[in-house]
Amino acid sequence: QVLLVESGGGVVQTGGSLRLSCQASRLTSDSYATGWFLPAPGKEREFVAVIGWTTNTTYYADSVMGRFTISRDKPKTTIYLQMNNLQTEDTAVYYCAAGRTLSTTASTFPYWGQGTQVTVSS
Repeated sequence: QVLLVESGGGVVQTGGSLRLSCQASRLTSDSYATGWFLPAPGKEREFVAVIGWTTNTTYYADSVMGRFTISRDKPKTTIYLQMNNLQTEDTAVYYCAAGRTLSTTASTFPYWGQGTQVTVSS
């Protein structure tokens, strides 16, 4: 069972930056995809950014394109989300996820962390 632990959330002002981290344990395959998702009331969680563990291919939601950068460190089994120019609408609990296939659909990711709170104040 893959275990994911997020960290790095906090409170920042509009225009500020944060870097979220997600450390994965029991990750035994090079075929994993990982990413960050947000709650979406009344529907499936929405993707923010995903990255292929092996390929390093990335995809971003339109709302964060150009502001957020996802990356991974394979030896540390950790993924990061560098969040720049944060806006109040970015306020949310950010969830780290892992799966076998690179996808932007939350339901394809069977492993989830507990989430880390990001609050952007104006």
